Amino acid sequence: MFRKFFKYVTQSMAGMIGISIYILADTFFISLHSGANGLTVLNLILPVYGVLYAIGAMIGIGSATRYCIIKSKGKNADCYFGQSLMWSILFSIPFVLCGILFPANILKILGADANLVKLGTVYLRIVLLGSPFFMSNHTFTAFTRNDDAPSRAMLASIIGSLFNIVFDYIFMFPMNMGLAGAALATALSPVVTMSVCSTHLFGKKSQVAMHLSVPSFRHLISCCQLGISAFVGEISSAVITTVFNMLLLNLAGNIGVAAYGVVANYSIVAVSVFNGLAQGTQPLFSESYGAGNSKDVHKILRYGILTCLIVEALVVICAWGMTDTLIAIFNSEQNLQLITYAQSGMRLYFLGFLLAGINILLVSYFSAVDDSLPAIVGSVMRGAVAITICAILLSRRFGIDGVWISFLASEILTFVTILVLYKFLPYTKK
Repeated sequence: MFRKFFKYVTQSMAGMIGISIYILADTFFISLHSGANGLTVLNLILPVYGVLYAIGAMIGIGSATRYCIIKSKGKNADCYFGQSLMWSILFSIPFVLCGILFPANILKILGADANLVKLGTVYLRIVLLGSPFFMSNHTFTAFTRNDDAPSRAMLASIIGSLFNIVFDYIFMFPMNMGLAGAALATALSPVVTMSVCSTHLFGKKSQVAMHLSVPSFRHLISCCQLGISAFVGEISSAVITTVFNMLLLNLAGNIGVAAYGVVANYSIVAVSVFNGLAQGTQPLFSESYGAGNSKDVHKILRYGILTCLIVEALVVICAWGMTDTLIAIFNSEQNLQLITYAQSGMRLYFLGFLLAGINILLVSYFSAVDDSLPAIVGSVMRGAVAITICAILLSRRFGIDGVWISFLASEILTFVTILVLYKFLPYTKK
């Protein structure tokens, strides 16, 4: 079992890191091209990515999880891929319309001033027009991974990220497209990822049926119940970024948001590592649970927790030991105020990862074994409620440092809540 766990988890983590690396590439090239204003624009737009990824993950990962459980019980699961793909496309339509009609208005709502709106409107328009690709990408990678092809899913994610990095540079600089080029490279990268996944899904070894049927709302609800933890895992980045942007705009202006842009981008990589761990264990949990093998379920959970603790320690050590180096990568203008804000931000914010990985894994575990209460409550706590309350209260008491430390406070509250739900409420499954 450990060898299978190691295979699924390492390949899933590598794939998720590959996905997050292209955001770092975006940030690096944008900081070179547009300096602190570019960082601020990107950080204001990050919540939009979070919403797109969250909806796509809820539908795609939830459908793939339900598919895995149903298949393990020997029942017919032919409709799940087609339903997931169609619902992903349907949910993307409002975002496409927003991209066509009023991207500038959305930027203003997110806190952009006139200069930032001018700089970021085309970028946001292209991102929103690419929403069908961002959302559908989760369906392709999740079903590929759950169809016993984690290596192909990992390879697809890495190739898509490499495409984005290379074409970020080509579009932005040799072709002189600026931020529009960065957005175009990002929007096309999931197309590359889905194309690589298709070599498995439409190949001879695939067991995933490609049946298309009329979208079923009941089917969607059934799958989304298991995808809610993935949804909140992704949407939490959007919520946290939005709340922090608004608070930091009031406390420190655009430079404060730019500093958070540095912290947030490294945070995305760290979260992707733990999401990769959670998504790698999900098919193993679901398969063992569907087969009624509780011994293997608990064994996988132990392996996951141990891996989480090791990775959490490494993440915090890197954030504290390499703070100045990490900041310098995105500070091409050598802005001293940005350095000051980002130094305390990196060190205080990343303390939250001492518990964040465990919380992400536990939420994924409860979702994968169809125990929805701890999964949903834990997800909502860490993704919206706790972080918002902690950020507002602590910022009033400690200023900018209170904003940074609120991530740790919210993860502590989430961990305690999950333990209480699991230990003391009789209607959760033991």
